[in-house]
Amino acid sequence: MSPNPATIDLARAVERWEPVIGLEVHAQCTTRSKMFCGCRADYAGLAPNTNTCPTCLGLPGALPVANGEAIRMTVLTGLALQSQIPPRSKFDRKNYFYPDLPKGYQISQFDLPLCVGGWLEFEVAGVERAVRITRVHLEEDAGKLVHPAELHRADFSLVDLNRAGVPLMEIVGEPDLRSPQEARAYLVALRQLLLYLGVCDGNMEEGSLRCDANISLRPRGTEALGARTEVKNLNSFRILQRALEQEVLRQAARLEAGETLHPETRGWSEAEATTVAQRSKEEADDYRYFPDPDLPPIVLEPAFVDALRGELPELPRARALRLRQTHGLSAEEARQLTQLPGEADYFERTVSAGAPATLAANWQVNELAGLCQRAHRTVESSGLPPERLAALLHLVDSRAVSAPTAKELLAEAIASGADPADLVEVRGLRQVSDEGALAEAVDRSIAAQPKAARDYQAGNDRALGALVGQVMAATRGRADARIVTRLLQARLPRDPGP
Repeated sequence: MSPNPATIDLARAVERWEPVIGLEVHAQCTTRSKMFCGCRADYAGLAPNTNTCPTCLGLPGALPVANGEAIRMTVLTGLALQSQIPPRSKFDRKNYFYPDLPKGYQISQFDLPLCVGGWLEFEVAGVERAVRITRVHLEEDAGKLVHPAELHRADFSLVDLNRAGVPLMEIVGEPDLRSPQEARAYLVALRQLLLYLGVCDGNMEEGSLRCDANISLRPRGTEALGARTEVKNLNSFRILQRALEQEVLRQAARLEAGETLHPETRGWSEAEATTVAQRSKEEADDYRYFPDPDLPPIVLEPAFVDALRGELPELPRARALRLRQTHGLSAEEARQLTQLPGEADYFERTVSAGAPATLAANWQVNELAGLCQRAHRTVESSGLPPERLAALLHLVDSRAVSAPTAKELLAEAIASGADPADLVEVRGLRQVSDEGALAEAVDRSIAAQPKAARDYQAGNDRALGALVGQVMAATRGRADARIVTRLLQARLPRDPGP
């Protein structure tokens, strides 16, 4: 009987065994048509097997024509990853038989990919890391198998070929990752880069971004690699990390029991929260690669590559650094504001509309983002234009509206689409800052709470809060709390003592 991974503690396992992890990330390109035919690349919501044609079904006589926009997106991605772009590339046939592969082979790339080498820098737990990129190549996606239960327990599977032929970039990383947490942080950073480039929508739930994780263990302090396990089709950050953690436990348990591990392919079972064996691991020779005779080689002129290099947008890490330097933001604020390109755009538009940068960052990160999350929206789809947020923040900054009132108005604006600045005027919510107008409310507060007044004068600072709260309630939150505090302190002088 195989040893039970549950008997091994993860922390203890990684003290003795060093994980060696490399990810193969598959990203569907956001093109309008498929890789080698004119069918829609966006197949969401379509009935099964309705987004097909003779070419993507692999019917006899149908010839492929390469999608130039997908090639452009792949080269752009390689440039962002500091890859080398060879002048010549080609497509190959990767031969294997699986129900979701209608031709019996996949048009992919083998020895001459579009992009070679490179690296991706990212941060994990405050530590800067970099992972080398082996290659970025372009291929067609397979169809999708729909199982009535977990794959290893299903009696049958259904095939939907709507996805077959969609352009798919494969970004292969070197085995430079040393923990499941690092693997997750790397994938987060890579997804962010793809979103900034506009080459993939990053939707992991729908499968447009997914990855295969290769992992082996070796005794700490040694260099030789152990037997590699590939965990296929991981489609969320959480599942990637959990699957790798379970593999560390599984492999460590077997190694400590004296077993010999062999290369294999496994899948993730969400129901059982573990990986499950699927088949032995294939090698390149098993796929019998050869150049696709129906597709000519790809020749990339230097002028074309240089033009694409000029199209590169400001990338996430550079943008975060600029926001810190230009607006004086903290590293954490800049990191959160640049997680999505639309959120960074929203912040910069808010500042351009007149909001103080530090105030705009604080409200977007701590107030607006929280409201949007509860409403299952993003900041950019909140329904609140950045110009309206800027107008509200101007009222807060000028103390025309109290912060608590502004927060309530912001929540209402997200829920109803109203202009929060208009609500201030319609409801008469401008903050009362006139000392003469507040004096009567302050006197009433002292008269209503004589004990609190005496306690404050006796040295209890907390008692002042009760008095301020009484005034705020009487003015429906419109009183300027700083002025109220000063008036109360003036009316309730403390004994300076001996």
